[in-house]
Amino acid sequence: MKITRAVVPSLFTVLNIFCGFRAIVETAQGAYILASWFIVLAALFDTLDGIMARITKSYSDFGVEFDSLSDVVSFGVAPSFLVYSIHLHTLQGLGMIVSAMPMVFGAMRLARFNAQVTGYDKDFFKGLPIPAAAVTISSFIQTFYHEGIGIQGIEASILAPMVAGISFLMISVLKYDNVPKFTKYGIKQHPLRFTIGIAGLTAILVTQGRALFPFFVFYVATGPLRYIVHFIQHALHPVEKVEEGQDTEVTGIDV
Repeated sequence: MKITRAVVPSLFTVLNIFCGFRAIVETAQGAYILASWFIVLAALFDTLDGIMARITKSYSDFGVEFDSLSDVVSFGVAPSFLVYSIHLHTLQGLGMIVSAMPMVFGAMRLARFNAQVTGYDKDFFKGLPIPAAAVTISSFIQTFYHEGIGIQGIEASILAPMVAGISFLMISVLKYDNVPKFTKYGIKQHPLRFTIGIAGLTAILVTQGRALFPFFVFYVATGPLRYIVHFIQHALHPVEKVEEGQDTEVTGIDV
């Protein structure tokens, strides 16, 4: 059997879904912090498979579908099971519904992406990417969960609203920045966005992961903030149509 370049990114996708499986296993065994780190590791492999696909120029419909199926496991099922096991089971039926939202809404977002994709190099995502949602949830647990105590106080009370809010952002049409694109000519990314990304990565490494949650809270907030800024700009300086019947973007989001 002939081995093609498409195997390279697929290997990283395999590592992605395997980490998602390990996260589920560790959650079932009560190792919640370890489970959350496996979700973060899965997100790293998910990023690398996209980078390798660009470097090897091995995009394929199979790769898109395989990646999405892996993402449902690693960033949908795994974080949903994690938040249910760690605290939301105490809310009984409501906790079950909220816990399932990352899985259900994440799958909906991926299905929408696959149905609408017309190219593989986009500057923005429509809706919060499912890996970012999963890492935000996982880093919240890493920050506020304590062995033998669990999640207590105000952090416990905001877990359910946070999970629900992040889930709804996934199926929104708010714009989120894509990861930097590596090409033979260098890194393709807006200089300011690239600088912020590098600063965030440096902070995460220097703090040994403690800056992971604040950084992803910032990223999650960029979607609503971008919409608000565009809305205010349009209110102060309405965009007139150049020609009658020509649509213009006035909100900063895709409609």
